[in-house]
Parts: sequence; C-alpha cells; structure tokens
Amino acid sequence: MVAASNCAAHTAELIAASFDGETLPPNVDGVAAFPHGEGCGHTIGPDTEQLQRTLAGVLNHPNVAAAIILGLGCEVNQIDHYLGQGTARTDRLVGMTLQSSGGTRATVEAARKAIAGLMDGAAAEKRVETPASKIVLGLNCGGSDSFSGITANPALGVCCDQLAAVGGTAVLAETTEIFGAEHLLVRRARNRQVAEKLLGFIAGYKTYLKRFGGSFDDNPSPGNKEGGLTNILEKSLGAVAKAGTSPLMDVVDYAERITSPGFVFMNTPGYDPVSLTGLAAGGVNVIAFTTGRGSAIGFPTIPVIKIASNSAIYRRMRDNMDINAGRIADGDGTIVEVGREIFDLLLRVASGEKTSSERLGHKEFVPWRIGPVL
Repeated sequence: MVAASNCAAHTAELIAASFDGETLPPNVDGVAAFPHGEGCGHTIGPDTEQLQRTLAGVLNHPNVAAAIILGLGCEVNQIDHYLGQGTARTDRLVGMTLQSSGGTRATVEAARKAIAGLMDGAAAEKRVETPASKIVLGLNCGGSDSFSGITANPALGVCCDQLAAVGGTAVLAETTEIFGAEHLLVRRARNRQVAEKLLGFIAGYKTYLKRFGGSFDDNPSPGNKEGGLTNILEKSLGAVAKAGTSPLMDVVDYAERITSPGFVFMNTPGYDPVSLTGLAAGGVNVIAFTTGRGSAIGFPTIPVIKIASNSAIYRRMRDNMDINAGRIADGDGTIVEVGREIFDLLLRVASGEKTSSERLGHKEFVPWRIGPVL
C-alpha cells in the first residue's frame, strides 16, 4: 500500500493494519504500508520528479509481489503517473483514490477486495533457487563511533568484495559521509566518466547545503562525537570502508534504478531513513547497516541486517543486532572472519531467514524532500 501523498497516508496504514492477525495465503508474508508526508504541497519539477521516482521504485521492487498506489484524488502527485506507463507490472498494480472510492472506510473495503485478488496471484508463484549474483546489497551506517572504521565497516567491505566476486552488487550511499574520502573512491572508478559523476554529486550536494546555510562540517552528529569521532574526515574514512576494495562500476542519483553489477555508489543524504528509502527505490533487495551507537531502523519490504561495531552496544541492544563486529576489537575474530560471517548471514537472509529488524516489525520509510512547500 503506497500512498501517493500525505493525504492518503492514514488510509494506507489502515488498509495494511486490517490484515494483521489474518491467515494469509502461501508465499504472502504480509501487507506493508508506505505512508509519508509528501506529494501534495510540492512544486512541479525536480522535487516531484524525485518523489515519483522513489515511489515508482518501491512499487516495482523485486521484493514486492503486487501493489496499490493510493491517492486522495486532487494532490500534485497524481496516481495516473504510475498506471500504464511501465512503472510496474500492470497486472499487479492497482490505483485508487479516496475521493472516487467514497472516503476512508469505503476505500479500505475496496482495497481489501483488490488485495485479495492480488494475493491469489502471489500464492500461485513457486520458490526457485537463485544465484547469489542476483543479490543487490545496500550499505548504510548510522550512529557511527570510533570503532566503526576499524571493525564493522571493513568487515562489511570483505563481504562486499565476496559478493562482487560472484557477480552480485553492493551499493554504497550517503554522499555526506564520503566527503573528504572521495579521492579513495575516484581512484577505484572504472573510467573517467564514473569518477566525474561521483565528484559532480559531491559538488551538487555542497550547493544544496549552502542554499540552506549548511556545510559538510555540520556532520558528525552529537552521538557520533560522543562515540569518539571528531570531524567529517574521520567519519568518511571509516564509512567508505564498507564498500571493500572492488572497482567502482557506476554512480547513480537518489532512487535511480541500479543496473550495474559490482560496486555502485548512490547519491543520498546521510540521514538513515531517507538513505534507506533511496536505496530501496533503486532496487536493493537486502540492506546491511553498521552501527556503533545503536540503531533500531528497518524497512517495510527489505530485510535490514544490523552489524554492531563494538561488543558493548551488541550486548546492550541484543534484540536489534544480528552480527557483533566488536569481536574484532576484542581480539576474538579478524576482519576477514567477521566479513565472511556477514556474507554467510546475507545468503541466509536472502533465502528467507528473518533479521532482527524484521522480527521487531521496523518499517521506516521517508522520501527525500528537497524543495519548498507551497
């Protein structure tokens, strides 16, 4: 259930919640809602186009069997944009509005009937074996600390190199957290065009920040500093370690569909829920998330693997963590050993094993708002 605008967000949540506790057909894990606060007071232009690209990406996602795009009816972001334009598999995409369906309660009932038919189609599908090369892994870090760059992030880099070696894809994000370390990525670019595209996004982000009186030096956050990081350069040098050592094959904009195998970079903010949303819209089917301060984030339709950078946070937030990379600092494991542990878990999660964020029901979804409100 994807809301086209804030005006339909509550109804989308009601529709998804109405299936809680019901026995669902085989192959159907549940009905997820994508509420958000955008889509109505937008200007026509880059901001609306980015929102449309983001919502189209989550509608037509490999982890999604079928979808409904739900609008109020009079918002800027009209549902017609998503229907019949190649945005998604049209036999698995339904559009409706509250104004044409009779209001909130009538729309809930109409959506339930549509979803019942879509579930029948999903139940008829068969599970098949798929090579690891089909994995598109999103990389993110949140609540970093001084251990992140020497434990969790380089261990995740080992996992990404293993994934690239078998033909899979790893997607580094967070433009605000590669600033000062971009030269390390430029050296790995497969050609000049890819390198210049990366530098172009950094230059564009500087302009974006200046427009609002900010700079890259506004990062690290207070929590990062309490964890031992003193400036953005320290944070960035640790953050880029997540991507391992493979060549940089492509650079894409926020929520742009990822098509290249190997190591890819996506232009996103460092703000975790917005970054994860862009990665998801781009087509990643699993996310690996490193944290030193602790994070409880997830996503409605994508498993998020949590990797603790120190053993203290792993023990303190055990329900939220999947891997303890703090073992490296403790002397109980090496970067390579923990990297292989992450890769093994990645394969199991891609095969259906639940992550901590899934078991806890975390479903954060926040599109990137870049323009003015009208």
